[in-house]
Amino acid sequence: MLQEKRGDLDAEKRKKLIVRLLEDLSSSNPDLYYQPTSQVAIQIKQNIDDGTNLNNDDRALLLPLTLRDIEVLLSLH
Repeated sequence: MLQEKRGDLDAEKRKKLIVRLLEDLSSSNPDLYYQPTSQVAIQIKQNIDDGTNLNNDDRALLLPLTLRDIEVLLSLH
């Protein structure tokens, strides 16, 4: 049960971090809204890989995500 709650907390934190990265990208690139989700996911993945605007714990939480995972999280936003 504790593992399940931890997994849920990690999933929520991932969503919040992806939204934060999306907002950061949107502020620097106003045309981001009109780009396909796959292109936005690529840019977010690059930020994760580079560690841009992320502390080590947040980066470690997001690094295992694939492009497809990021696309799905974006579609839920």
